This record gives sequence, structure tokens and C-alpha cells, in this order.
Amino acid sequence: MPDSLADRPWLRSYPPGVPADVDVPDEPLTAALHRSAQRFPDRVAVDFSGRATTYAELDREVARAAAALAALGVRAGDRVAVALPNCTAHVVAFFAVLRLGAVVVEHNPTYTAEELAHQLADSGAVVAICWQRTAAEVVRVLARTDVRTVVAVDLARDLPRAKRLALRLPVGRARTLRAQLRATVPDGCPDWHRLLQAATPLRDDVPGPRADDTALLQYTGGTTGTPKAAVLSHRNLVANAVQGAAWAGLRDGEETVYGLLPFFHAFGLTLCLTFATRIGATLVAFPKFDPEAVVAAQRRRPATFLPGVAPMFDRIAASAERTGADLTSIRVAFAGAMPVPAATAARWEALTGGLLIEGYGMTETSPVALGNPCSPDRRPGTLGLPFPSTAIRVVDLDDPTTDVGPGERGELLVAGPQVFVGYWNRPQETAASVLPGGWLRTGDIVVVDDAGSATLVDRSKEMIITGGFKVYPSQVEEHLRAMPDVQDAAVVGLPGGELGETVAAAVVLSPGASGVDLATVRAWCEQRLARYAVPRRVEIVADLPRSPIGKVLRRVVRDRLLDRPGPD
Repeated sequence: MPDSLADRPWLRSYPPGVPADVDVPDEPLTAALHRSAQRFPDRVAVDFSGRATTYAELDREVARAAAALAALGVRAGDRVAVALPNCTAHVVAFFAVLRLGAVVVEHNPTYTAEELAHQLADSGAVVAICWQRTAAEVVRVLARTDVRTVVAVDLARDLPRAKRLALRLPVGRARTLRAQLRATVPDGCPDWHRLLQAATPLRDDVPGPRADDTALLQYTGGTTGTPKAAVLSHRNLVANAVQGAAWAGLRDGEETVYGLLPFFHAFGLTLCLTFATRIGATLVAFPKFDPEAVVAAQRRRPATFLPGVAPMFDRIAASAERTGADLTSIRVAFAGAMPVPAATAARWEALTGGLLIEGYGMTETSPVALGNPCSPDRRPGTLGLPFPSTAIRVVDLDDPTTDVGPGERGELLVAGPQVFVGYWNRPQETAASVLPGGWLRTGDIVVVDDAGSATLVDRSKEMIITGGFKVYPSQVEEHLRAMPDVQDAAVVGLPGGELGETVAAAVVLSPGASGVDLATVRAWCEQRLARYAVPRRVEIVADLPRSPIGKVLRRVVRDRLLDRPGPD
């Protein structure tokens, strides 16, 4: 880690009160929950659709769940799959697995059996805690995994009693909601809530995990190839929660965090679940993103900190404007995964009176590595500055041992206590990703100014090489989004004969628009782009494939275009 200010110029831009470095306690993630239960026993830890669970209750429920899992044979070091939407049971299961010294493996609960099969087999998980809908998918591929027990979770059991009773009503709305929450459970799958009711809480003297033990396997890389699991230790995740608390300046025991982002994604897991627990905040958990539900919850339990992605902020703002909801309790909103348009930031900050802070991270950094200052100096559209105890370098795209100067494009390298241990059972990929000194190769192309603030240019793996020229998809996409009648666009490289690759664009039109074709797109792009960067193929599509947090999946776009016959 660089020591001098000359090596860390970004420190000059830190807001008052933000430390250059943080002390990362030598403790597991579970210590923060137990401490919050002692400090704030009667404070609401989790609010799920209006059902409140205090910190004292959550701590006891985790102890019961840990005992129930131990009775199923879960031991320290075992991997336990968790495939749940955001709910109280997800929070309990996460900490219960960790309490035993076992390893959480997070999965998207909407995955198909085939998508789950690879991850379950790869991790070697022995128990799977699943939403009822997901349990059936896991059972279909059980023979191809090491999973010996599939525990089914009834999401409705986490609802307030009045809402559970309402599900029984013989009306269409109740039937629809019941079908969304519940599903037929395969034979032999024990019920999560019944297991907990029958369990005696795990004793405090049962040994737990240590700081350097593995806490989480988080699958990543699905946009660039077969997903692989990033290994994150308790220390990695504790470090990022401590860094986030120092950066945002939030107050212990006083905050309300909205869990809109899925906990099965690294962004939602840290910025919502572990971050809230560390500072004794109330976590309001949403099973899916619904702006109307957010506005309704805002009336019941106003948020103070709201992590999300750019489209979420626009949709919440629109709902609040339509209903007259008050958002002024939200002092800080943290955005990641994609650039935040200046108009989105201005709209949000006008409605809330707070700040919309853009940051950057990846699963391998637990996940946050950089952030804009939580001050009027924040710059929408940029990644911001390295977090406390975090250092960055920008290196030549062809030679990662050579640094480039301020203002030059290069690959971003990151070092810090939040950088992952490596990829699960993939030593060669780990060695290729982490350079000597602990420098993680992010694969992202950035430009860093003299003050140390970074701006994303593109993904190096998604950069297009055509006729020997480098084309950055995000630059072409930005220009296309400014075109009349174009709502969104994704740009990819397709096999292009002697050119190597050819630039292709998938374009989503604005409602009611027409008349956009290859000729009009090329004419528009030629106004500002070099000729080699102008798309040679344009496909009009209804929508773009996105990750669970809304990031466009360029690899999927590319595969779809390859499956369609192009122009002669």
C-alpha cells in the first residue's frame, strides 16, 4: 500500500472526517450482529413488509437457525447454498451459516435448474436453503451435486400476521399474491420455519469462525463466460463495511437502510445486509424492486440511506412525484453498476435534499473500491476516489507492469483489505487476476485525473478491435442514447472477417418511435465518432438483457445478434 501523499493524491480530495485508513477489526461478520443485539436490543433490525424483528430477536433466531443447520450435519468449512429473495429468512440464514464457521454460497433464486446445477456442483454445497419455487429446481438436479438436504422457505411466513391471513381470502388478488410467494414443495424437503421452531438455540460457547476464514462464495463473471466463485473472507467483508461506514458518515443505531438490491448480489449483500448490521441500522427488506412499495414503506419507516442503481432512482422519483411522497429523510443514496446520468442525479437531489453518490466496485472487492465524496464535491458520471485503506494504479493495456500517467487510458488495478482471496478451485485464474503486491486486475479501462478521481471508459474484455483500431462500446452507446427516438442501446463486436471485428448495435426505440435504421444510425454517429467506430450493423430490439441489478449484459446481446442472420 503506498504511504506518501504523492502516491495517494486522492487523499487531498477526501471530505473532512474521512480517514485515509481504517482499522479493520480482527473479528468475523457475526460479531457485529451480536454486538448490535447487545447495544440496541429493542431497535428494529429487519422490517419485511411491515413485520418488525428487533436485534435481540434476530440474534436469538440466528442461534436457533445455527442449531437447526448443525442438526442437519452442517460443520465448519461446509458450503451452504442460499437461494432466497430479500426477506427476514435470508438475513437469518446468512448469519446462521456463518455462525457455524460454514460458508454461504449465494444464488439467484430465479435461476433455472440448469443454471443452478453448475454453481451447486462447483461449490460442493451440502445443504441448500431455498425459496419454495427454487427448491423444485434444485431437486431436479440434485443427483449432479453434493447437496444432501434441500430446505424450503415459505416467504409468506415472514409477513405480518394480518397479511398472512389475507392470503387465505377467496379473492383474485389474494390468489395472485399467494401464487407469487408460494409453490408446491417436493417431497422430502424440510420446512425452514418448522426447523427453527423445533431447535434449541446454539450455545454461545460453541466455537465460531475467525476473521481469515472464508465467509462467502459469490459467483461472478457471467457476462464474460462461465460464472466462477469469488472467495471472500470474513475480514474482506468486515473491511468493506467499515470502509463504507467511514465514507458515508452514517450514525450507529440511528439509520434506516432500504434493501432494494438483491442480497444474492455482492452490491446488495454488503451495502444493505452486512453494512446495516454493522452500524445497528434498521434494514427494510424488499423481495423485489417495486417503486410503489418503496414509496409506501417511506411513509411507514422513512429511509436515511438507500443503495441502488440508476434506473431505480428515476422510477422512485417518478412515483414520489406522482403521489406527493416525501423523500427528504434520505440523506445519502449510493449508486453503482452503471453510470448515473446528470439529469437523474439532479432530479433525485432536488426531491430528497440529500446526495446521490456514485461509486465503483466488483464482486472481487467485496464489492466497493471507489466512491464519490459524500459532499457537494461529488461528480455524477465518475467513479470517484479510492476508499480508505484502498490504493489504485492505472496500467498499460498491453503491459500491466507499466503505469500510465494522469489523463491516459489504462486498466484499473486495486489493492486493499477488501480484495478477495481468489477464485474457488481456480488457481490459474487467480494468479492471472492478482498481480504481485496484491494488485487486482479489474479488467476495467479508466482515466484518472491529477486529483486521483477515476472515470470509467469501458471493460477491456468488451473492447472491440476493428481494423486494428480500438472501439470503446460505452462511448458509442452514449452517443446513440442521445439520438432522437432512441431510448437505449448496447454495442458489441461481431466477427468481421479481415477487420477482425465489426461494430454492431442493438437499439431500443422510444415509445411510438419509428424510422430508425442502419442508415440513420450511421449518419448520426458519423457526426462525432471516428468512422471505424460507427456501427456497421443495427438491430432494433424490444429490450436489452440485464443482470439482476440492471446492468446490460453485452455478452448476451452479442450471442443474440450472432443467432440472427445479419444483412447480406
